[in-house]
Amino acid sequence: MVWRVRRVYTGHNKKGRAVIIEDGFAPNVKEMTSMPGLALTDLWETSGPLASNEGNADAADRTVRLEPPRGGSILRIVEFPPDKAWRDSADAKKAFESIGAGHAKDKQSADPMMHKTSTVDYIIVISGEIYAVVEEGEVLLKPGDVFIQRGTNHSWSVRGDVPCVIAAVLVSAAPLGKSVAAKKAGVKGGATKVTKATKATKATKATKATKKAPRGR
Repeated sequence: MVWRVRRVYTGHNKKGRAVIIEDGFAPNVKEMTSMPGLALTDLWETSGPLASNEGNADAADRTVRLEPPRGGSILRIVEFPPDKAWRDSADAKKAFESIGAGHAKDKQSADPMMHKTSTVDYIIVISGEIYAVVEEGEVLLKPGDVFIQRGTNHSWSVRGDVPCVIAAVLVSAAPLGKSVAAKKAGVKGGATKVTKATKATKATKATKATKKAPRGR
């Protein structure tokens, strides 16, 4: 049984007065076919660079996908079943493809859950316990714990008998390494242009000075 999330969101009526638009179970739920018991409930989404509060439409009323729009964010609840319920039979490739993230899975890892996204993720454990696993280490998270995932390869593991429910806010981020490379390229390119401009200016001044100089007798 997937854990249902009560979601309440606000908006404005035709008179511009703040009102409750919806109060009920969040409808956008996706349970992984190839990972039985693993379910994602998307609560809201923003698209960047600035989120919009216009209108009263349900921003999460679209196909569930792993990553937010470029410059945007996603608020979701994820329910992870115990490892023993799915790890031996899961088709990880199919699972990630079903949420538009076939590119995210680490194809070199034996861990079917190991993946990477271009996001900063704020994870808050609501119930149960879960291990956050990275390439060199892992940490056990319990209710109330907060985990900040910064675009690295990671996986999740529930080693007990009780499912773990987390709240997650995924914020769009530059792919790891690209922002630094871009900055370096920008500085290098800028420096080259400045150097060329400086040389050209000096050459022009030298030419003008030569023309103005009096000829020797």
